[in-house]
Amino acid sequence: MTATSLVRLIAFLLLAAFITMPQGFAFLFEPLIAPGAPAIYNQGSLLVLTLQHLRTVCLATIASTVLAVALGIFVTRPSGAEFLPLSRSLVNIGQTFPPIAVLAIAVPLVGFGEKPTFIALFLYGLLPIFENTLTGLTQVSPLALEAARGMGMNARQRLVQVELPLALPVILAGIRLSVIISLGTATIGSTVAAKGLGEVIIAGLQSNNIAFVLQGGLVVALLAVLIHDGLGLVERVAARKLGRFLNEVP
Repeated sequence: MTATSLVRLIAFLLLAAFITMPQGFAFLFEPLIAPGAPAIYNQGSLLVLTLQHLRTVCLATIASTVLAVALGIFVTRPSGAEFLPLSRSLVNIGQTFPPIAVLAIAVPLVGFGEKPTFIALFLYGLLPIFENTLTGLTQVSPLALEAARGMGMNARQRLVQVELPLALPVILAGIRLSVIISLGTATIGSTVAAKGLGEVIIAGLQSNNIAFVLQGGLVVALLAVLIHDGLGLVERVAARKLGRFLNEVP
């Protein structure tokens, strides 16, 4: 086991221990609190809030991936090339408006809770996946496509068996970026009553309890690092199976 792998394993074990048995870490946060204040977030389960946070991010990322990849495929076909500017404008909506503005617009339409947060994360996650899908598909070697045609593959078979597999590592990189953005952005969902780790941070800000703020921030940060590394590993495995590295242009 390499030193990096060991550090990741230790970080994962510490995170798992903290969200399942947070009281065991109270001594670390006691110097940060006022006399009589709780050292560990006590208005809900950190484990439940973490799972709910991840659930919202996961659902939004799946929805973003389906739409962004579908749009990327469509605009790289001859019949859809003219819709590229329109598609770019659509996926840029989430980046144009701050997530808090999307929440403000979504709440009157769908109410408080997880739904407006899902909408904000969905819109915010479209751009990196769409752009990486475009990059991956447009960089597929013409020689590979010509060879596929020579084997008698039709357009659908070339897409499924040649283009998407070759573009997969680049698409995965876009999904990884989208997930990391969503993990941090999801914390603001607690301002509209969505369950998640933002609830811990907001509770700390409202009660002037630095320990709560630090706990919420550390859990989100560790999740981001671990998920970033995990998805990066998936990308490298996919690249090796295709006989190329992520930084190579096909």
